[in-house]
This record gives sequence, C-alpha cells and structure tokens, in this order.
Amino acid sequence: MSNPWEDNLIADMRANGGVVTQGPLAGHPLLVMTATGAKSGEARRSILTWTRDAGDYIVAGTAGGSPVTPGWVHNVRANPDVQIEVENRTVNARASVVYDEAERQRLWDQHAAELPWFAEYPEKAQRPIPMVRLSPVG
Repeated sequence: MSNPWEDNLIADMRANGGVVTQGPLAGHPLLVMTATGAKSGEARRSILTWTRDAGDYIVAGTAGGSPVTPGWVHNVRANPDVQIEVENRTVNARASVVYDEAERQRLWDQHAAELPWFAEYPEKAQRPIPMVRLSPVG
C-alpha cells in the first residue's frame, strides 16, 4: 500500500495546509481516499483530483485516461464507507457512483471545465468515465 512517491506527495500536502506545492501535481486539488478493498477487505489508498458539487467532493474514475476503470471504483461500489483527507482535515464519507447518465454527464462536464486537463480522458480511455460523489457524514 505504501509508495514512496505517494508518501512524499501526501507529506507535502500535510505540511502545506492540504495543498501540493511541488512536482507535476503542484496546485492540483487532491484528496486522499481510503477505501476497503472489494476482494481483499484491506484498506486501499487512492490519491484523487476533486471538484465540489452541493457540498460533496466529486472524483472521476479516469485512471489517467486508461481503458480500464481504476480499482478504487470497484472498491467503493462494494464498500461505500470511506475516509477522505482533504483540505488538511480527515472526514468520513459515503461514496456513491453516479449511475444516472444525465447527472454523470453534468458532473463530468463540470469536472472537465474546472480541470481542463481531464477533457481528453474519455476519448483516450474509450469508455464512459465513472463519476463518484463523496458525501461527508457525521
């Protein structure tokens, strides 16, 4: 689960109020999501780019434009209770994959407008990009 590059990225975020200040992701809105593995039942960490919608955090299952849906999407489908570290705080959240196509498209369009480098991913991936709503609980 531990990866030195990810560990350094998270350390940078924690040292700077939740903001990445170094490397290729400097300035990107990132969160750390810990979900339970669908098969393993073990904690799985994912670093994801987010936008906001109605008080929730919205993340996209792009896998950088890969043709394969990232494993974390399967994990949250099976185990929607997650923990997120975002904006220098840790909160429990409920993940919900958006199945309604109009809503999925609205969230994707909003996400790509705020994060323009995402715009090429659907064509590159040749698959629908899952959109996931992370709703803080408690």
